[in-house]
Amino acid sequence: MADPPRLHPEDRADFEAVLDLALSTADLHGAVRADPTGRTAAHLRAHALAHADAITAAAGEPYRAYLAVRTAARQDARRPLDTGSLLPALAVLTPLVAATSAGALLLLGCLLQVVGAPGPLPGSLVSAGWTLALVAAVTGLLGLAALLRSALGGRADRVEHARLAWRQALLDHGMLPHLLRHPAVAHCDAGITPGSPPDTLTPCPARARKDTPCSD
Repeated sequence: MADPPRLHPEDRADFEAVLDLALSTADLHGAVRADPTGRTAAHLRAHALAHADAITAAAGEPYRAYLAVRTAARQDARRPLDTGSLLPALAVLTPLVAATSAGALLLLGCLLQVVGAPGPLPGSLVSAGWTLALVAAVTGLLGLAALLRSALGGRADRVEHARLAWRQALLDHGMLPHLLRHPAVAHCDAGITPGSPPDTLTPCPARARKDTPCSD
């Protein structure tokens, strides 16, 4: 079995975004709000960041899939043309053939004009050459735009989908279970304040406010 993946430095921002989301969920929000000093939230954040690799390992398979898709997209970006596809080949060959033909016709037409060849042939060749040059320019731009759009768009969609799937798995299987096991949260859920000695039964402030009956 492969070792659990470690959190890559470039994914640290995503990890912290998932951490912020976890702290705002109903499961943890009570424990965070119960401490008006904000120390509980800061402690949970520091604890999660210190155990980032362990939390990431809990969502190891989605993270591996995300890394694989991202790596493949970066490799494809270095070779944007797929040699097994006809459309990319046509997108490249059409403007090349048109440009080559345009150059040949313009050269031949100009030479005939210089030597004073009679008839409309020299002018027709020059006109045809300029027409093919225009075709080469237009098809080249359109082909390049289409290739870039389809290639970059498809890669970006796949990478973003894998990234979102990993972030959701990280929240559900890594971040929330890990933080809910933290004593500060477990004590609050049990009705004990995080800083209370084990033999006291001081209610969690947020829970105490909720359980206090309304006075007439």
